[in-house]
Amino acid sequence: MFSPFIINDKNLFLDRYPINQVNRSLQAWDAADEYLVNYVSDNHLITNNSSVLIFNDNFGAISLNFTNNTVQTITDSYISQLALVHNGEQNHLPLTKINQCSSLDNLPNAADVILYKIPKSKNLMVEQLGKIRKILTPDTHFIASDKAKSIQTSTLKLFEKHLGITKTSLAVKKARLVFCQFDPALQEPPQQTTKSWQLDNSQIIIKNYANVFAREKLDIGARLFIQNLPSLTNDKKVIDLGCGNGVVGLSLLKDNPKTHLTFTDESYMAVASAKENVQVNFPESTDNCEFIVNDCLTDIEPQSVDLILCNPPFHQQNATTDHIAWQMFKDSYRALKKGGELRIVGNRQLGYHIKLQRIFGNEKLIASNDKFVILSAIKK
Repeated sequence: MFSPFIINDKNLFLDRYPINQVNRSLQAWDAADEYLVNYVSDNHLITNNSSVLIFNDNFGAISLNFTNNTVQTITDSYISQLALVHNGEQNHLPLTKINQCSSLDNLPNAADVILYKIPKSKNLMVEQLGKIRKILTPDTHFIASDKAKSIQTSTLKLFEKHLGITKTSLAVKKARLVFCQFDPALQEPPQQTTKSWQLDNSQIIIKNYANVFAREKLDIGARLFIQNLPSLTNDKKVIDLGCGNGVVGLSLLKDNPKTHLTFTDESYMAVASAKENVQVNFPESTDNCEFIVNDCLTDIEPQSVDLILCNPPFHQQNATTDHIAWQMFKDSYRALKKGGELRIVGNRQLGYHIKLQRIFGNEKLIASNDKFVILSAIKK
């Protein structure tokens, strides 16, 4: 059990979400969250009438300190939204003034204070700064935070390029703050919210929103996976779990245009990318497809699916962890019909075959190369 997150004698007991993860060694906040909230509180930057805009708050550590204010949160993570609600409820905090929005939603016309947790994805950062620029004024307090080692010269140049005069704080507990003063005379950089590229040896065009993995080309794990997809008939129900831009599901649709295919991911931008890619490349298949922002397969009916395809992540934000893969495999077992198959791709050293054997009682090596393996498990 972790010590509480303490700010100004206020104790917050925070869980990293999903709460049923096997690895409980990761806490739900970091020094950058603590530094940011402490600075705002110590300098009385937020009054009762302040409107607050908070970006990329992973588990509610920032937002839950300002529940008496009008707060709008922006995140691309559905998991982060669930975490904020869960942690708010367990700390008996009112959430009526917190409006949770996704990375695809419009920002309000103005905000008195903008608190910005710097995301891992620089592409997402650039897109968000472009949106923030449109509502920033010389009177707006803009403060960003991250680990000191992650705030590099290139990071600060992005703030200067998009917002204006940029300064940094001293490092505290290996975290640092970034302060930006809006410069109205600054020339607005061109904005590009999506990136497109053509899938190898096909006519399929892949479009990615800013926060989607493999933004500019097919990653090598997905390439091996696509080469080893199972044969199936059009009446099968299939899920592309952790779909990203949907490239695996799209490759299946190419040969099975009437397959009932569900694309699901916890990233709003990923699901939006997959949906747009199906509409552009296989418009005749759109009615057979569903696009769901979800916590793994939480909302999928048990014993309802014939095949699940998955490229599991082995990190959450900046933390390396296998608990998401565990949840994906357990959820897949629950969702599959008897005789249904989970087929995955993963790095060889991750040992996914052990997890599949433990959950399904079986696993089979379909293909491999020096770095990746394709594994299959059948629900008996």
